[in-house]
Amino acid sequence: MSPLKPLVLVADDDPDVCWALDHVLHAVGVQCICALDGRAALEMIRHNHLTLALLDAKLPDIDGLELAHRMRAAQPDIPIVVISGYFYKDDPTIQGALEQGLIQGFIEKPFLHSEVVEIVKGGLSLQQTPSRMV
Repeated sequence: MSPLKPLVLVADDDPDVCWALDHVLHAVGVQCICALDGRAALEMIRHNHLTLALLDAKLPDIDGLELAHRMRAAQPDIPIVVISGYFYKDDPTIQGALEQGLIQGFIEKPFLHSEVVEIVKGGLSLQQTPSRMV
């Protein structure tokens, strides 16, 4: 019997970003489920045990960091990575979220596929060893 694939939630209001992340991660053995808004993302976390979440910082119905807070209530140990074209890595809001442990990583848009794979693999390893990704 083969082990289950890691299950990653991708929450982004751009269907093309969801499609790209799904295909990039599928190629490295990661299963994705996609949500186009925060409400759908919260519903998915209620019905699935996620290995990691990739959240857009600006969704149509909720801020990505607020969504991260709500996801923590449902699954406290899930590694969360914010993806954004709005914030930058050195933004005080992002740095604060990293320092507080609300999120474990950050990816700027536009992103390289290799960067996403590296961050996700780092997040998957968080299931065994706590560390901080950026």
